[in-house]
Amino acid sequence: MAHRRALYVETVVRADLGELWQRTQEPGPHQRWDLRFTRIDYLPKAEPDAEQHFRYAVRVLPWLEVDGTGVSVGERTRPDGSRTSALRFSSAHPLSLIRSGAGYWRYVPTGEGVRFLTGYDYQPGWGRLGALADRPFRLLMGWGTAWSFDRLRLWLEHGTPPEVSLRRALLDVAARAAVCAAAWWAGPVVLAAALTLGALLAPPLPTTPAARRCRRTPPDRRSATAPSSLHTLEHP
Repeated sequence: MAHRRALYVETVVRADLGELWQRTQEPGPHQRWDLRFTRIDYLPKAEPDAEQHFRYAVRVLPWLEVDGTGVSVGERTRPDGSRTSALRFSSAHPLSLIRSGAGYWRYVPTGEGVRFLTGYDYQPGWGRLGALADRPFRLLMGWGTAWSFDRLRLWLEHGTPPEVSLRRALLDVAARAAVCAAAWWAGPVVLAAALTLGALLAPPLPTTPAARRCRRTPPDRRSATAPSSLHTLEHP
């Protein structure tokens, strides 16, 4: 795993820490904003303070879901006022490129809002094919995590439901594609290339989620260090 780069995403959410915790830790709200999950189901606990086992699934086609299992534990009270959540996950589904993995979330109150960040890594399956497919898939996972974080931010800061954010994002993509198509259909090559580049690089509207708004590399070593609870968490 040393040659693979772990994924990291960070944003600042100007919202109440408790509300951010609720929308990221409870299955119902979580599956609404996170592109990586279509469905999350918590399993019953033997004791209130026990680790939380869960099942998850992502729909890759209208009729096909790839599922897996996981276990998580959260720390809601820390001396510095921050909170953390750690999890391990795995999938035995033959179509899942992810075989097993682990990660964490940190919630750090600041004067500007709550620093909400995640770091995670996974072991790909599929043998040699998986090793080749992992490079573009890892880029896609990083983008999807960052886009989802910004979608969550818009929900908390502006009250924009995740479903509305998705529609706005699709309209944004359609508008950019239309500009590119019209440019290549009617204009000379140089002008078409310039308009295409402009359409791709133009910043999205403030109300449209965008992965580019999130930090993708840790600013310090502590941010990239998993909480101690991850090391004691059992494998699902």
